Amino acid sequence: MRIIAVINQKGGVGKTTVTANLGHALQKAGNKVMLIDMDPQGQLTTSLGIFKLPVHGVDSVLLDQASMKAVEIHTRENLVLVPAGSRLAEIEQLNDGGVSRAALLDTALQQENLDYDYLLIDCPPASGLLSANAIMAADEVLIPVSGDYLSLNGVAHLLATLKKFEPLRTKKLQQWIVMSRFHTRRRLSKEVRSKLLNHFPGKVLLTEIKEAAALAECPAVGRTIFEFRRTSHSAQSFSQLAQDLTERRTY
Repeated sequence: MRIIAVINQKGGVGKTTVTANLGHALQKAGNKVMLIDMDPQGQLTTSLGIFKLPVHGVDSVLLDQASMKAVEIHTRENLVLVPAGSRLAEIEQLNDGGVSRAALLDTALQQENLDYDYLLIDCPPASGLLSANAIMAADEVLIPVSGDYLSLNGVAHLLATLKKFEPLRTKKLQQWIVMSRFHTRRRLSKEVRSKLLNHFPGKVLLTEIKEAAALAECPAVGRTIFEFRRTSHSAQSFSQLAQDLTERRTY
């Protein structure tokens, strides 16, 4: 099982959009996929059609040692969601446990007998215990970067954060970058892409996810792009992105 944290400490770069649609794309390609909503706002949960945040979710796993199977929701065939849960924000307030506070999710996953090909974790737009748990549990990180310089700075800050976790991990994190909310005609977007390719060779996935109204409209109806506009360019892009990730295709 490939465990991938979709993370960028900057908000508005498309983390939840990428997690929901990439997860469905991987499922449509024949994989069994689990998604974990680690954002207290529960936007991934909403994006998959669950508009009322469940009382119990990954918060119960981390705070009460509940099993994933006890709180998982089968949203589509072979596409399972572990929702945020109403108490997820309480994780950030934990004071006891030292370093082990950052390993709650990793410990829970090691105790589970999960039968999935991919596990994607949608992270909150902040550095804190929730993001730390995702980083410690993951084998890989997928960093969405929109076409602006603030998003580019977010990558630099995130990589510095990831470096701090290296002494605590037993193996190195594989890092991937995806250009999201990309504007083809904007010079700035092209400049950001050029800088990413220059500074992170072999880490930028081939497919860009372009800014599209359909992608912005999907969460309001609780559908992925494959259900909302299945013949759209955005749907094709996410299918290609899933193939990039599966085959590790980069620039």
